[in-house]
Amino acid sequence: MIATGVTELAPVVGTSAACVALAVSRATHYRRTRGRRLGPPAPRPSPARALSETERTAVLDLLHTERFVDASPAETYATLLDEGTYLASERTMYRILASASEVRERRNQRRHPVYARPELLATGPNELWSWDITKLRGPARWTYYQLYVILDVFSRYAPGWMVATRESAELARRLIADTARKQGIGVDELTIHADRGSSMTSRPVALLLADLGIAKSHSRPHVSNDNPYSEAGFKTLKYRPEFPDRFGSIEDARAFCADFFAWYNTEHRHSGIAMFTPADVHYGRAGELLDVRTGVLDAAYAAHPERFVKGPPLARPVPAEVWINQPLTEVPQA
Repeated sequence: MIATGVTELAPVVGTSAACVALAVSRATHYRRTRGRRLGPPAPRPSPARALSETERTAVLDLLHTERFVDASPAETYATLLDEGTYLASERTMYRILASASEVRERRNQRRHPVYARPELLATGPNELWSWDITKLRGPARWTYYQLYVILDVFSRYAPGWMVATRESAELARRLIADTARKQGIGVDELTIHADRGSSMTSRPVALLLADLGIAKSHSRPHVSNDNPYSEAGFKTLKYRPEFPDRFGSIEDARAFCADFFAWYNTEHRHSGIAMFTPADVHYGRAGELLDVRTGVLDAAYAAHPERFVKGPPLARPVPAEVWINQPLTEVPQA
């Protein structure tokens, strides 16, 4: 047996060298020579230099005092040294706290709340809106205009927008109210989602949404993925070839945005909605256009079926549902 060979060779060259010579790991050698352990392991003897139970209790009681209950072991250790007292090392204090299940943040400081991951579903227009504000550079350095945009998540249609000289909760409240009225939003029909900017979380906006019967939702702090549709809309705006580096005046910015949103809503073929325009989806024309596309593709296939090696081409429909953070599904174990 290899284990026997290691045992015989070890007194001559040492256990490590014998294991290397016979290509046996030391763990395997020790496991085979010691045999299987029956029952729980024997309790580890306390080192002679360890603190006594009385000393450990004294240290823990000190850490529980009003003076040190909010202090870290490092701070407690340094304070005691400055006062000419030594009870235990900093590491020993941590061990004593760990044995009492008290290793946590001990400082008296603000605890940030745990924000829930927003999971929002839209199956049609005017069920879920997303809104945000972005800056547009003005004519001089450090001058900006604020572009407010409301976007329908299902259709990608922008039913409301505004360019202003400042970010204001009152302006946001006015834009949301006017847009909801124009779209005929009823009570408990709409959820509006935004990030946690000062205007988005302001009291005037919250009271307006409550009055209109509109549910509100907010992104988690510093998580841009929780508001992806507004962010994507701003990218489309700012990556247009004609988008200027700076606007000469607020009238210039408003004129540009008027042309942009007219193009975006009625001409832009959006990849997220099967290359229909947002207006087609928002106002229910996508179904008719899908039938037209299907008829054209059927005619093309009938005329030249040999050109379609994968079978008849299919027109892509508009997605039946759109999510902000679709719920995660567990992958079944094999």
